[in-house]
Amino acid sequence: MNLKNFFAELKRRNVYKVAVAYAVVGWVVVQIAFTVLPSFHTPEWVLQTLAVVVVLGFPLAVVLAWAFEITPEGVKRAEDVPLNESITRKTGRKLTVLIIVVAGIATGLLWFQFARSKSAPVAPASTAEVPSVAATAAVPEKSIAVLPFENLSDDKQNAFFTDGVQDEILTDLAKVADLKVISRTSVMQYKTGARNLQEIARALKVSHVVEGSVQRSVNRVRVTAQLIDARNDTHLWADKYDRDLSDVFAIQSEIAQTIADQLKAKLSPTEKAAIEEKPTKDMAAYDLYLRANEIDRSTDVTPEAISREVAFLDDAVKRDPSFASALCLLTRAHLTAYWNNFDHTPARLDLARHAMEAAARLDPEAGEVHLSRGLFYYWGNRDYAPALAEFAIARRSLPNDANVLKYIAALERRQGHWAESTAHFEQAAAIDPRNAGLLDQMAINYRRLQRYSDLIRLYDGLIAWQPLNFDFAIARAFIDVARYGDLSRAEAVCAGEAAKTATPKDLAEVRLQLAFLKRDYHSAEIAIAGTSRQDFINDGFVEPREFFEAIIAKEVGDMPKAQTAFETARQRAASTVAQRSNDAKSLSVLAQIDAEMGHKEDAIREGLREIPEHVRGIVELHDRLGRGEGLPLALGFFGCQPEELVV
Repeated sequence: MNLKNFFAELKRRNVYKVAVAYAVVGWVVVQIAFTVLPSFHTPEWVLQTLAVVVVLGFPLAVVLAWAFEITPEGVKRAEDVPLNESITRKTGRKLTVLIIVVAGIATGLLWFQFARSKSAPVAPASTAEVPSVAATAAVPEKSIAVLPFENLSDDKQNAFFTDGVQDEILTDLAKVADLKVISRTSVMQYKTGARNLQEIARALKVSHVVEGSVQRSVNRVRVTAQLIDARNDTHLWADKYDRDLSDVFAIQSEIAQTIADQLKAKLSPTEKAAIEEKPTKDMAAYDLYLRANEIDRSTDVTPEAISREVAFLDDAVKRDPSFASALCLLTRAHLTAYWNNFDHTPARLDLARHAMEAAARLDPEAGEVHLSRGLFYYWGNRDYAPALAEFAIARRSLPNDANVLKYIAALERRQGHWAESTAHFEQAAAIDPRNAGLLDQMAINYRRLQRYSDLIRLYDGLIAWQPLNFDFAIARAFIDVARYGDLSRAEAVCAGEAAKTATPKDLAEVRLQLAFLKRDYHSAEIAIAGTSRQDFINDGFVEPREFFEAIIAKEVGDMPKAQTAFETARQRAASTVAQRSNDAKSLSVLAQIDAEMGHKEDAIREGLREIPEHVRGIVELHDRLGRGEGLPLALGFFGCQPEELVV
């Protein structure tokens, strides 16, 4: 067959039309899939696989069009169909109609995508505007952020008192279900520096802001407050209160109620009573409570910080045994020490129980009491059903408490209810959009559900807000590691400006992690030598330094050193388990060390002592080490597959 006849035969067999029809139909299918399926949180690998299949199907369609022909009797090889019986001309006309129809659909899709791109929001240039993944709806009219008050006291040590006044006003407003009130963690980001109220309101997605000041002098207190409509910078209300210090609770309640009235919020009798309630009659006890609260609200979650917090609260409840809020905070402080393995002992859990029961006797229906009891079931007993029931009750009287939503989301995640958990994390983020810890937890869900677009948008927004924040930058970089196995962004972060803001231990730990991922164990030796840490603590998992040193030595071929380090690591981990025999995290670490040492039976026995939720400890450790060979054993402890793991 000469070339001219070949092209004529291509035309007769409709190969050209099949190629065009396939290309147009394939493009439409891919465009519809990439537009619609993400709404159902379809994993990105499904979309990528579909695109590959469509591309690979093109040459197959062309070959089939050449080799076969559709006849009234069915599909036959083209060579077996006599020319006078061929119906390729009729088939060609049908293909032409198909191409025209699908081309019309394609034109409509192009127009839709163009229109959508023109109306899509553009990432803000201002660092004050952080796009929120969770909140895409219009800003509610009855929404407010109570910004940190200015401390005008001569004694600057009274800053804790100023923060306490602002926090109590915020807390009172947060009890009103008809309002959206931004949580304290997010508003405290604006304690220092110049304020652009309109930018702040856009970033927090609120319509109104409150500013104020506090001046405390001996037994007098002066509080000023003003309510501003941030959309047009209109001052709606302002007032000044100059009274005895003992009247500070009345001042706080009056301000909160006046603001609620200005926003035309509907207050139930229960909400009104909660706003007017005085937490204590003892101002010295209240000072101690505010000092403890200042520690509790900080990110300094260390054994020393918890000890100081407990000491303040113990003194507060000694002065006023009827101080229910202090008892609830004391419960949570003890549980924090227990959960984070600072003091994972029955004695510490008993202290939490006694404080919780004392608070419940004083005010059994208080939202704080139900929150504390829920946390006791969760962190103290890992009894999830009653914990969720308590959090549900707490939410009724604490409708704007992001922590309640966060704990509900965390429990649902542990139960494997990922969709419900993610929805609750997003609701929490809507009222606490600048809480990095909360957003990190939400990121875990996005990563697990392979919602990489949401994950990237989340961290890109945080980086736009704080460009030199090392934690944000490295978290964004590790999305590329998880998604593509690409370490280049993470290495660039470690060598860039953001690394200068990191603590030496944090930077050394990330470099250690990258070295393991690259199987570069000589660099790992240098990285671990750059930190004096004896333990690597990750979400309560305490991993001995010697364990990492042992793996490095093993991989570089120094078996005597590896054996010595493994034995030391195991002794330290076993000692921890002896002190915390029911702590799954400690058992996970010990089981992993035994697995690396080849003590399979010991590893399985230790693993089986705990519930599947803590397989995550072993899996995450292998992720950080970049080692996959022990993962099947870790999963085999519980008969789990990676997609079944819960946090």
